[in-house]
Amino acid sequence: MLRSAIAAIGIVAILVISQSAIQSAILNPQSSTTKTRVLFGGKSLSEWRGYKSDTVPAGWTIVNGTLAKTGSVGDIVSKDEFGDFDLQLEWTIGEAGNSGVFYRGTEEYDHIYWSAPEYQLLDDIKASDNKTRLTCAGSAYAVYPSPEGHLKRVGEWNSTRIVARGNHIQHWLNGFKLLEYEIGSSDWEARVQASKFKDWPNYGRARRGHLAMQGDHAGSLAFKNIRIRTW
Repeated sequence: MLRSAIAAIGIVAILVISQSAIQSAILNPQSSTTKTRVLFGGKSLSEWRGYKSDTVPAGWTIVNGTLAKTGSVGDIVSKDEFGDFDLQLEWTIGEAGNSGVFYRGTEEYDHIYWSAPEYQLLDDIKASDNKTRLTCAGSAYAVYPSPEGHLKRVGEWNSTRIVARGNHIQHWLNGFKLLEYEIGSSDWEARVQASKFKDWPNYGRARRGHLAMQGDHAGSLAFKNIRIRTW
């Protein structure tokens, strides 16, 4: 009888642990059940191309293990598309610099920002887009504002994380969660309609799409350690 009771307790414990592991895998993007992929490790641009182009636009170069540009160039786009993901990367921007990271972008329009939400990259001190937190560093550009106080000084490396699970999106900067939003919610719909993106009916609605780095602003910009987890 004692052995049977012990065996039953053991089975229950295994089931509880298994359920806990499953729940952890669902809630934690860093779970071992996810797959990690390096999109830029300092040596190759093989994962990238231009928007509506088979080649990387001139002006993007590999410099000392970083993906860098020094002037206005074409946007760089991931060759593959991603749906649910945890994207992490590091970036540094020049004085008055302005750029962005796009996600779930399509190539149905003339520009990727007409379809893809943007994680804003900015020099919040001197860039012209610093007039509102809706367009400062870490914001969901023109839709959701980011709080101030988490951006490092120009010339220093920042760490960005974008987590997308279904319609739920999170923006992180240097280990701090800046914002989260739900695509398709009444709040999101109202904010999009109040923005310039109201003119493009498919803005933000793709469930899968390309990642992209904005290049068409003047100034220096560099990325390193671009990696993504998918599940």
